[in-house]
Amino acid sequence: MKFPAHRRENPKRLVVGVPPTGVDIAALSRLVRYIGSVYHKDLPSFAGKQPRPRPDASICPAKMATQQNVLQRWLEESLQRGNFGGLWENGFPRYVWRHEAGMLFEARLVNVVSGVAQYKGYSLDADQLVEGMK
Repeated sequence: MKFPAHRRENPKRLVVGVPPTGVDIAALSRLVRYIGSVYHKDLPSFAGKQPRPRPDASICPAKMATQQNVLQRWLEESLQRGNFGGLWENGFPRYVWRHEAGMLFEARLVNVVSGVAQYKGYSLDADQLVEGMK
């Protein structure tokens, strides 16, 4: 299968949303885990010893290969700031965003296990913006 030269983004999903009624974001932020993905790595990392970068995937900066605690904190803080999309799955936002060091990162929900949401992350293209991001 041939992959497209660039990702086609649905611009409507790059918009900060509001949580469903009754959701306590502070409590929810304690139930998220950053697990990473070998599909966005080109060297061994906490996400897996065998990197398997996809042809269409952005590659994480090398220094992040050992920074799971930092990435976990970014995910929690970004969620608490309200930097998440309006799409929700199994009680968690599908997308969470973070600006850091001049880059925009997106965390994507990949699994919910026993009420804990697992996310992977990757950088977005420089021309992509998240409307309403704090």
